[in-house]
Amino acid sequence: MRKIDSVMRADVLLTMFLLVLLSIPGLTGCSNGNNNEASAQPTEKNITRDPADVPPPSGDSQPKTVQVNLEAVELTEELASGATFTYWTFNGKVPGPFIRVGVGDTVELRLLNHPDSTQMHSVDLHAVTGPGGGADATQTLPGEESVLTFTATKPGLYVYHCGTPIVAQHIANGMYGLILVEPEGGLTPVDKDFYVMQGEIYTEEPFGQKGELTPSISKLLAQTPTYFVFNGSMGGLTEAYPMHAQVGETVRIFFGVGGPNFISSFHVIGEIFDEVYPQGSLSSIPMNDVQTIQVPPGSSTIVELTLDVPGTYILVDHALSRVMLGGAGYLIVE
Repeated sequence: MRKIDSVMRADVLLTMFLLVLLSIPGLTGCSNGNNNEASAQPTEKNITRDPADVPPPSGDSQPKTVQVNLEAVELTEELASGATFTYWTFNGKVPGPFIRVGVGDTVELRLLNHPDSTQMHSVDLHAVTGPGGGADATQTLPGEESVLTFTATKPGLYVYHCGTPIVAQHIANGMYGLILVEPEGGLTPVDKDFYVMQGEIYTEEPFGQKGELTPSISKLLAQTPTYFVFNGSMGGLTEAYPMHAQVGETVRIFFGVGGPNFISSFHVIGEIFDEVYPQGSLSSIPMNDVQTIQVPPGSSTIVELTLDVPGTYILVDHALSRVMLGGAGYLIVE
């Protein structure tokens, strides 16, 4: 019993430490550690995709044609408090839109590269079989448009990303997202769906530098990121878009790693995943009662958890030094 109490105290202390850490101005972009104030008056972060931005189920229907529109947009937005970065994006957010289709559906994907872009862009979908996963067919110059048609043949949660060289640079600058191919009959209904992706950002300037930050190819090739972020920015999922749920609800998190280089050890402090679908596989039997799940770059997982106790739960990569570099999110349970 004493050992159990010690473990519980250690977990509480870790949570308290991280809450204090995340409330330090300039460290994660959070200006206030009071979660009620953060949820009542969210600070807009233009680059961060709201994790609640998940489309409804595709429906248990016959295979259909689904149209998907992506636009490659390069824009300068806030990465951290007082610091901006020029992101390369799909549809102006990081990650790109959550694409949801059913197995057997025909997908007509239209990629427009904004006329103001400085780079050629494309899309490689891990849900596609064929050369380049679609990248070979969608290399698109600024101001031009490409169309890719494919059939979603295998259920699962898949990463998509830009496939234009230097591919790692396009990914690190924000060009990644998830596509869910639902199995026949769809997924089991839950109360809340959330969409979270982890990425790395490489800048010439050191961590914490203010002003406009410069992308660093040398750090990218050396695999020494300056920031680890959830949904594109520091504080994006703690200050601007914390997730909200109620006691007794079942939550599903679609989690992916854009990367481009580092494995994430995805963990929610103070919770145990009821079901986990490793590698985003929906054809395999899920794992039960899982504490932490490893997700490689370019891969994903689906986790489901039932919320028994109110409070603030912190989403982290359990390589915990990365929390200090931006990798954290809040799930506030009331």
